[in-house]
Amino acid sequence: MKFFSRVVFICNCCFIIAVVLRLVENAHKKNGNFNGAIQIHPLESTLVVLGYGAIYINFIFNFFLLVLYIRKRNPTVTRWLLWANFLFLILQVYYFFFSNF
Repeated sequence: MKFFSRVVFICNCCFIIAVVLRLVENAHKKNGNFNGAIQIHPLESTLVVLGYGAIYINFIFNFFLLVLYIRKRNPTVTRWLLWANFLFLILQVYYFFFSNF
């Protein structure tokens, strides 16, 4: 569970980076520059795939935490990491379903 929570946190950080890259790229497109946000395209692609796939991984992780909570078992993960991943899930649900980006 510790390893999975860390992987989820890394994917959530990639989500934030992917959103920032999208905003930067859209700003460049408005100025007429279509080269992309950063010039290392494989790195940018990896960050975007990890970032946008993070909602699925994060949902699975929080579902497992809910099951542990219902069974009244304590997870072996630190509390700040649990809360950070849960807050990222709320942010991702808002971004994908209620945002106009």
